[in-house]
Amino acid sequence: MIENSGSVWRLIAVAASYLNFIDGSERPISEQSRPSPSIMDLGTILNAASSMIGCSGVDLVAVDMPLARTAIIARRSADDAVSRAYGARKCGTHTPSAIRPGPISDALREACEASSYPLLTKAISTPGLIEVYPHPALVELTSAIERLPYKVSKTRSYWRTETPANRRCRLLEQWVAIITALESEIAGVSAMLPVPQHTAATWELKAFEDALDAVICAWVGICALEGRAIPYGDDDAAIWIPVANENVG
Repeated sequence: MIENSGSVWRLIAVAASYLNFIDGSERPISEQSRPSPSIMDLGTILNAASSMIGCSGVDLVAVDMPLARTAIIARRSADDAVSRAYGARKCGTHTPSAIRPGPISDALREACEASSYPLLTKAISTPGLIEVYPHPALVELTSAIERLPYKVSKTRSYWRTETPANRRCRLLEQWVAIITALESEIAGVSAMLPVPQHTAATWELKAFEDALDAVICAWVGICALEGRAIPYGDDDAAIWIPVANENVG
């Protein structure tokens, strides 16, 4: 969760799970407990967020999951549009289905709509809900030529010839670079998301990755609010992606 204080966006809270967000997300991720699976309760989450920032409510919810106004049963125009624009940079989308995300997506959208956060596919208004996609967002944030190698589960495919220890070093180096880039847009990121030690447990690495993705989603929300992101898709579904700084204006 981020807040605008004057001319500065600041990271107020971040967590790798719903329960951790509610119970301790104002502490650095390294001081939070091991994430555990839980069922989303949007009302509780929004209330917790509002209490942290001391205002009437959250303006924009940014979610890294396929969303649509109608049931998702196959590939969407939004998926095709992003793949056309970013496929050459290895940021094409996976094909969603009625099973994945299926009912989870429907339940989230419906809960948001019931709380007055409609899905936004053309223009930004508040309060609202948007779908985002971290991979192309990071490409734009860092001016990278292709998708950044920052996923814990894919280190072997990223660096096939490296030893496990070296792969972990490369991963942590990539995280440092991403945190540095995000800190230039959002104050407090490096303090709330200290990069794990080389000896960290695998669950700690995954928790960090999930929290990092959450901050990336929040940054896309900033860009959308400031007119620095564009929707790829149609009236039914759209994925919001930031535009490169040199293309703004």
